[in-house]
Amino acid sequence: MPIARPEPQEPRVIAHVDMDCFYVQVEQRRNPELRGLPTAVVQYNSWKGGGLIAVSYEARKFGVKRSMRGDEAKKICPSIQLVQVPVAHGKADLNIYRAAGSEVIEILAMRGKCERASIDEVYLDLTDAAKSMLLETPSGMLESITEEALKSNILGLSSDSNNRERSLIEWFCRTDADHQEKLLACGAIIVAQLRAKVLEETKFTCSAGIAHNKMLAKLASSMHKPAQQTVVPSSSVKDLLASLPVKKMKQLGGKLGSSLQTDLRVNTVGDLLNFTEPKLQEYYGINTGTWLWKIARGFCGEEVKDRLLPKSHGCGKTFPGPQALRTTVSVRNWLNQLCEELSERLQVDLNQNKRVAHTLTLHASAFKENVIDFHWKFPSKSCPLRYGTLKIQEDATKLFDSGLHDFLGSQNISWGITSLSVTASKISDIPNGRSSILRFLHCNDSPSTSSEGYEYDSLVLNDIPLTTGNDAHLENDGYMISTQKGKGCPFASEEKVVEDHKTIADQGISTDINISGASQGKMRNKEPYSILKFFPSRDSSFSTRKRSFDSLGQVHSGCDKVSKVNSMEQEGTPSDGNVQHRASEQCDQWTFSIADIDPSVIDELPLEIQKEVRGWFHASKQTSINRRGSSIIHYFSPMKKS
Repeated sequence: MPIARPEPQEPRVIAHVDMDCFYVQVEQRRNPELRGLPTAVVQYNSWKGGGLIAVSYEARKFGVKRSMRGDEAKKICPSIQLVQVPVAHGKADLNIYRAAGSEVIEILAMRGKCERASIDEVYLDLTDAAKSMLLETPSGMLESITEEALKSNILGLSSDSNNRERSLIEWFCRTDADHQEKLLACGAIIVAQLRAKVLEETKFTCSAGIAHNKMLAKLASSMHKPAQQTVVPSSSVKDLLASLPVKKMKQLGGKLGSSLQTDLRVNTVGDLLNFTEPKLQEYYGINTGTWLWKIARGFCGEEVKDRLLPKSHGCGKTFPGPQALRTTVSVRNWLNQLCEELSERLQVDLNQNKRVAHTLTLHASAFKENVIDFHWKFPSKSCPLRYGTLKIQEDATKLFDSGLHDFLGSQNISWGITSLSVTASKISDIPNGRSSILRFLHCNDSPSTSSEGYEYDSLVLNDIPLTTGNDAHLENDGYMISTQKGKGCPFASEEKVVEDHKTIADQGISTDINISGASQGKMRNKEPYSILKFFPSRDSSFSTRKRSFDSLGQVHSGCDKVSKVNSMEQEGTPSDGNVQHRASEQCDQWTFSIADIDPSVIDELPLEIQKEVRGWFHASKQTSINRRGSSIIHYFSPMKKS
């Protein structure tokens, strides 16, 4: 349910920019011969010519609508050009449209805070830019008013075509306007400049709405299309909302809007003015009731979030009518394709934007054969997201099985799936200093999947050499590198391993590496599996320093004062245990926070280290570290205090 947010203390200038029939424009830029012709982009499904997902304004003049099929569109507009959307993973591939949208975002973000709402729409907070323009432009000066700005549609302003331009000039240059309206005029000029720049650099046209909040800006952007902009002065808000159908308002298109129509007989937003705030709260609760009372008066405290990237990634597919999926085999087949696409998009986001998602969610629409049950829906299921195509596929399958079990209950009946989607959400930037453990693996050849079915490519950010110089220590690892595919390091080719072996030998480092043929090589461990082989040693004495783990989140490291005690003994100066104990107590220590540990990385660690790290999350459990090489803390150099 919507929640009312407090109004800002100072007036804002908010714009909503919406691309005009964007998919068609992208296809027209790819094929300029389509410009000016009735054009539509159709889904890959060839049934009845495919479903239309975007229609040009030239085709709309003939009555072509997005709800039509291709064959129907051709009947009413024989000259229409139907362009099929690209296909990947058995469904529409929107990557070219996402990339084109990013081009537009890059331009729009130059003048203010930018929030990407979808592939083809953006919110802008231009308050600061408008304030700067107002300070720099003396009242009555027309130099900054572009020709495009003078084409603006100002709600409440006379629409007489004979005096239109004169009326617009007077509105932009009013000396009696209050500060809020002057800011709005500056915002309209800025948006006109941005739209002109988008057209110049991308060949795309867009429409915009300019107002004092997001709600009004979005309503205005669709009022005059294509390639136009609409401004909503405060004085015209009441008239705008008075006749606006309830279902046209954002967040009122579903059950809440239907409830207003049936329970309160509210058909327009203006009808809400007949109800007091307490009355609306009585029907819909405190938060939603207050929100309804505010939107009826044009108030909206929602801020523009500075977000250029999507807040989630989703891949879905519908299976209407006879296409419904009726077996677990068919469901898993489609789930695998959806998860493969989702994994690719996550990988691109990780590589380009250094962001990771944390939650995987499965949504589905289903029915029970010969059972009328409108109250029981297929439940959505979520779990922590693990990177890698196979892992995402495995987890999505488990989520579906769990949801199907809850959906059917104890009933042993036939069922069908009419829609299926997987979503990756809770996306955040990778914190500085934290990344996957695979970052430290020595691998230049990185096939996406090993023979054992694990995905490695999704979290490898950089390749770091196995050795960093003469101070590397490998003699105690006992690790035998094999070149058989899927064994040992899954990335290293046989030639690369041989090359590294020679490099290490040339440096005079004692090694314990066995090179075997691909047909018979196997990984052998002389000692328990060790993480040490993946880390370049920085200090020759690092492997012998003392470690003690005495409390959650704190690690003490051997320090200079202990070294001095040892040097005293070497020089013949006696040192009793008390001296050494006091020196140890005065050692510098370094700490880390449990909150800084990325849980998704733990599964990538060796089993013995996984147990230790998970133990850190439980204060009541103290992990004993007695065996050398069994602790992850053993392999990290302490941070020096500044």
